[in-house]
Amino acid sequence: MEKANIKLFVFLLLFVILSFIIIQKFGRYVFISSFPAMQSNSEASKVHFTKNSITPIKHSGHFMVSAFIDHRINKAIRVISIIRRDSLQPLYCIYCIDDHDCQTSEAEVQIHSDHFRFPYGASDVLCHGAYTQYATHVVISTSANISDIHSEEFLPIKNEVTRESFNFSFTVCISNLFGDYNNVLQFVQTMEIYKLLGVQHVVIYNTSCGPDLEKLLQHYKREGILEIVPWPIDTFLNPSKGWNFIKHGGDLHYYGQLVTLNECIYRNMYQSKYVLLNDIDEIIMPYKYANLQLLMEDLQQEHTNVGVFAIENHIFPKTQFEESHRFSRSEWRNISGINIMEHIYREPDRKDVFNPRKMIINPRSVVQTSIHSTLQHHGDVYYVPFNVCRIVHVRTPLQGSLTKQQLHVDTRVWDFEAELISNVDKTLQDSDLM
Repeated sequence: MEKANIKLFVFLLLFVILSFIIIQKFGRYVFISSFPAMQSNSEASKVHFTKNSITPIKHSGHFMVSAFIDHRINKAIRVISIIRRDSLQPLYCIYCIDDHDCQTSEAEVQIHSDHFRFPYGASDVLCHGAYTQYATHVVISTSANISDIHSEEFLPIKNEVTRESFNFSFTVCISNLFGDYNNVLQFVQTMEIYKLLGVQHVVIYNTSCGPDLEKLLQHYKREGILEIVPWPIDTFLNPSKGWNFIKHGGDLHYYGQLVTLNECIYRNMYQSKYVLLNDIDEIIMPYKYANLQLLMEDLQQEHTNVGVFAIENHIFPKTQFEESHRFSRSEWRNISGINIMEHIYREPDRKDVFNPRKMIINPRSVVQTSIHSTLQHHGDVYYVPFNVCRIVHVRTPLQGSLTKQQLHVDTRVWDFEAELISNVDKTLQDSDLM
């Protein structure tokens, strides 16, 4: 009897060890195969994946953009979306696992509070369920019937696992290029300064740009620093060219800027330690530190609970030129766009006028964002002092009546002179622009 017990014990021990090895290696599939609540559907094997960055939700006026697991809210699926605010209707999530099992649940629609009164707004569609963390693809539908999925276009679900180490320390999210944007010189100077500051990754949403800038974009894409997301919003809607609905009209604020900023945060949530949210004509510039790495090491160490760092915006009028003309280089004269090295005069801050800020964020701390502040976040917000870091924003003046003598001289971009000029020249040559 004792020998029999020993044999039984050894058998059970081997069984447990073998089961543990199988679960470690194939655990995800072992658990999935036993889902009691999932509905197996032969049609699921015929699902179609969208190849587009904007996908209409059938039989509605709404659109899907991209889908992510949000590990912070019980591993729900968050679908970045564009929702027509006056046409709300019941929506359903149909999410599937490896083309086998599909489940449907009623969708929770969250239209962001900053829609600026435009008919369409940046939105999140949340899919809740017991097994959402295992889902591989999802579609938002006006029908709860799983048998209809053969006619739907599914989104792949990203951010399936969390990470504590990242591919990049700093990612810059550029919300939109539109109107055949062709400001080549300012773009290349900004990119090269950001590289010198420690940025390894830039994401840009492209509706339209000029032919010269397209060459530059393709160069940076080949180099590996630039990720280009096609953004054909004008194919689906009449996007506004501004932020004021009364003044500018249109269906959606500023070519969908709020949608792309939020999409970029989730796209880089487990790719990048920090994300910079700013426009292409803005540089978030450290002044007290040589680069972004040193800046954020000190700021984060001093403010451990902060996930959003707000940076002051400062205007450098493109109408005021540095008088020595030392950077008016003949090599750049045929390059379209603004030479930011020539514009070192900064408008004074106006204490009675709101100075909008842009942000450096920990993306894992942010749930929803607007342009100048977050809408939902975890942790604290820190307003970074002017002397520590500020935005160099070369553009049309806001205080156009001021003379050069009334402006402040700010030559921070000149600190990059030697490497910047060499790198800009090489990039323009490699892009067949110079």
